[in-house]
Amino acid sequence: MRLFLATVLVFAGCSLGGNEQSQTSNFVSTSQVAMTTKIDVLLPETARHHAEKVYDTFAHVDATANEWKEEAVLAEVNRQAGIQPVVLSEELMGLVSRGLALGEVTGGAFDVTWAAMWGTWDFVTPKPPPDMALLAEKVALVDYRKVEVHQEKQTVYLPMKGMKLGLGGIAKGYALDGAAAKLRAAGVEDFTITAGGQVYAGGNRGDRPWRIGIRDPRGEPDDYFGIVSLSDTSISTSGDYERFFVKDGVRYHHILDPKTGQPARKLRSVTIISPDATLADALSTALMVMGKTSGMALVSRLNNVEAVLVDNAGEVHMSPGVDFTLVHQPIR
Repeated sequence: MRLFLATVLVFAGCSLGGNEQSQTSNFVSTSQVAMTTKIDVLLPETARHHAEKVYDTFAHVDATANEWKEEAVLAEVNRQAGIQPVVLSEELMGLVSRGLALGEVTGGAFDVTWAAMWGTWDFVTPKPPPDMALLAEKVALVDYRKVEVHQEKQTVYLPMKGMKLGLGGIAKGYALDGAAAKLRAAGVEDFTITAGGQVYAGGNRGDRPWRIGIRDPRGEPDDYFGIVSLSDTSISTSGDYERFFVKDGVRYHHILDPKTGQPARKLRSVTIISPDATLADALSTALMVMGKTSGMALVSRLNNVEAVLVDNAGEVHMSPGVDFTLVHQPIR
């Protein structure tokens, strides 16, 4: 599964660190770190004070849906695996249920029980691939279909010791949806929110849509092979280049196939465009696992979802509804 998002550039905005601010053409950009990711918010100058609504939303989702914090409810769900069910809040229950539903939609290519594999790979310091017996043991604990949900009692139960829930594959998308809704409720229509490799673009920049660059998977971080124009929608990119190491000529990266525990091998990057940022977050991971044929077939069956894929040969594939401009062919 995806642990960190790939990089996307908002051409209309600017990237700043910490709590810095910048002003460009009547829009103001601010940045804070939340959910281990720099969150960039671009707002009209007159609405700059509403940026706190975005940061508060991300802080809330981090506190609600972070399984790695010992005091978090999800951490308790994981500790009680094979022991007993745990009561969840209505909000968290809804998010877990959404994650399980996305597992069904993607045929398990997206799986919220991927967290059982945590620690088997190390993509920070290049080390040999994990012991295959250990990996097989962990993979046996990954299966979203085994999660027991009791809607009336509002409980979730993991029936096997060692199973773990992890919502990192949809948490940022969920936070983006929530933050965008808060801005609109405050009367702010034109804005962008960037969280790692995912952007929610509200309204327009002046009289034209927002323009978002997609990184060349084999280029430098600021090398964008294409530009997507969009309005009132989100865009999420996952790639095999964000956290990886190469050993004996083989690239090992952090997007793991839940069924094998091995890095996905079918694509270099996936970009999903959808007004549902939670869905886009999950699908950009899932299609990396599914590959071009199955992935594009899924996109064609879903409403208001478009995709741009880069395969292992550097070829670009896209669904018919994408407003896409090719800057250059990706590096082969």
